Amino acid sequence: MNQLGLGIAITGSGSATLDVTLDNHQLSQIVETSDEWITSRTGIRERHLVGEGGNLSAIAAMAAREAIAMAGVAPEDLDLIILATSTPDDLFGTACQIQTLLGAPQAVAFDMTAACSGFVFGLVTAAQFIRTGVYQTVLLIGADVLSRWVDWSDRSTCVLFGDGAGAVVMQANESDRLLGFELRSDGTLNHCLQLAHKAQPKEIVKGVSVGQGNFQPITMNGKEIYRFAVQKVPEVIEKALFRANLSVEEIDWLLLHQANQRILDAVAQRLNIPAQKVLSNLAKHGNTSAASIPLALDEAVRQGKVKSGDIIASCGFGAGLTWGAAIFQWGR
Repeated sequence: MNQLGLGIAITGSGSATLDVTLDNHQLSQIVETSDEWITSRTGIRERHLVGEGGNLSAIAAMAAREAIAMAGVAPEDLDLIILATSTPDDLFGTACQIQTLLGAPQAVAFDMTAACSGFVFGLVTAAQFIRTGVYQTVLLIGADVLSRWVDWSDRSTCVLFGDGAGAVVMQANESDRLLGFELRSDGTLNHCLQLAHKAQPKEIVKGVSVGQGNFQPITMNGKEIYRFAVQKVPEVIEKALFRANLSVEEIDWLLLHQANQRILDAVAQRLNIPAQKVLSNLAKHGNTSAASIPLALDEAVRQGKVKSGDIIASCGFGAGLTWGAAIFQWGR
């Protein structure tokens, strides 16, 4: 319990159902690859996509409605909506559009960007508003439409990414269910994973020029990201566990950003966590960036795997580079 005597509980989860799927066999029609090649190296068999005419706000609202329903609250009860995303419908922000779709006029709404770490960073951010007594009920959404920014001719990246949205409701609680966390950043490795803006000079009047352009497709140095994740993720989880005064053996579930099955396996092995305690839905969804942790959490909750009182060690890692771990207990 923090000094103010206010705790948080995660009381509901939800995820969006996307009807459009793209499997490995279909990908092999556009790039030189195969189902065996992708599956053996990533663990991914298919990914879900937002179809033509779809948008981020719609799938985020779908996930949010499920989380709100599970938590037993009404949209009017929400004090704050945080949208963790790198692919907004509007660069000025999409959270306010979601607020309108949900019918939550009392909620303050804003976007935050920490790429694949976005959900964990958002979880910690939301907790501070609750712990200080400012807000009682917070909706946290992780959602990304990466298909907008994938180069579908680049075999090294197009096989990895999918679209998705997941959400949780966090509420003030007598006992604090966020047991510990640790957040990190290293901008010197920014070049390893980027969705960068490329500008072209444009002269407005003689002697006055600006750079105008557009964002370029995702680029990634896969080997460097793998090396970074396998080294840093176990370390940051151990630090969060130390802050929570818990041991690895006390974890019920390991819930990592769903980037690559090899990374999940390597991290679990380094932490001596058995495979049956690792939550993974990579085979069905691929890497959905900020959506991956809440998506996997919601599936595990609805399948009856994760039960009230279970202790979950979650960790996000990715572009920035950013990484962070949060140890929390599911339910009130």
